Amino acid sequence: MKADLDRFLPLAPATLHVLLALAAENLHGYGIMQEVQRQSDGRYKLGPGTLYDNLARMMRDGLVDEASPARGEEESRRKYYRLTATGRRVLALEVGRLETVIRDARLHLGARA
Repeated sequence: MKADLDRFLPLAPATLHVLLALAAENLHGYGIMQEVQRQSDGRYKLGPGTLYDNLARMMRDGLVDEASPARGEEESRRKYYRLTATGRRVLALEVGRLETVIRDARLHLGARA
């Protein structure tokens, strides 16, 4: 199963940020954009085109799915999104890959100091 999920790696920055935003809770599009900006301390901003193109692809790939609206928003026209089990596994694999990259970078940078 892991080898099958490896085809998603490495994740593009926009994909990584969207999956991270959805890891804690279901969000609508604007909520995802706000969470990405918050998590990156304002350094990474997703525009609507990038966000919705990525969401459509991630839905086709089974990483993200549509979710029920938040309580009190049943009448809202907003679409909510959630991380699927596959999306969560892919995110975990990417985090592990990035941890290895960081560890190796620190090792090499330390060796040159």
